[in-house]
Amino acid sequence: MIELKGVSKTYNGKIKALDNMDFTVGDGELVGFIGPNGSGKTTTIKLLSGVLTPDSGTVTVNGFDVNKEPLKAKASIGYIADNPDVFLRLKGIEFLNFIGDVYKTPADERKKTVDELAERFELTNALNSQILSYSHGMRQKLMVIAALMHKPKVWILDEPMTGLDPKSSFELKALMREHTKAGNSVFFSTHVLEVAEKLCDKVIIIKKGHKLYDGTLAELEKRNKDKNLEDIFLELTGKQ
Repeated sequence: MIELKGVSKTYNGKIKALDNMDFTVGDGELVGFIGPNGSGKTTTIKLLSGVLTPDSGTVTVNGFDVNKEPLKAKASIGYIADNPDVFLRLKGIEFLNFIGDVYKTPADERKKTVDELAERFELTNALNSQILSYSHGMRQKLMVIAALMHKPKVWILDEPMTGLDPKSSFELKALMREHTKAGNSVFFSTHVLEVAEKLCDKVIIIKKGHKLYDGTLAELEKRNKDKNLEDIFLELTGKQ
């Protein structure tokens, strides 16, 4: 479960990235987070993952305050950042073992998970090569495996399908559905409205740090008859 209460974040004392943001992602929910560039999506995700600290308000993940109990909160999160270009001199398997050590994942459990996910994402043969030699899509797949290796209850994903080929994108979406069906939570940002429309239980739409909508797609479509998500999004965000 994820909960934000009255969260605000300002950069350089001038730029208000989030303004009194509230929302909840319940157990078993797959929630899409959408908004124009610069709306505060990545800031929100960095606050959820503990990369940033809010100016005010509380951020709670799995019952842990991210700022008061950061290690417990982070241990229960699977986080995929918007940039997969990290530790490029390491081999893929070295990076995964490093992440496994950080999360204290048992060796047998680690190997089982890595083997399964590497096969699903067709990355097995590349694990003994340096990440520097990987394409963007391969690096993204490696980040997915690393984020899920310790079996976290909450997944927080920032544009996770960017750079993925169709098969890998399909596998990730399948994993997201499997995870929420098991009673866990997935919260992900995306610019691909069709993905949100087909995949999500509900969506949260923001603009300039303010929440414009928080609810199910069925409710949103009921309010806006004969319009698809793209048309509704454009109207809400003032693009039409």
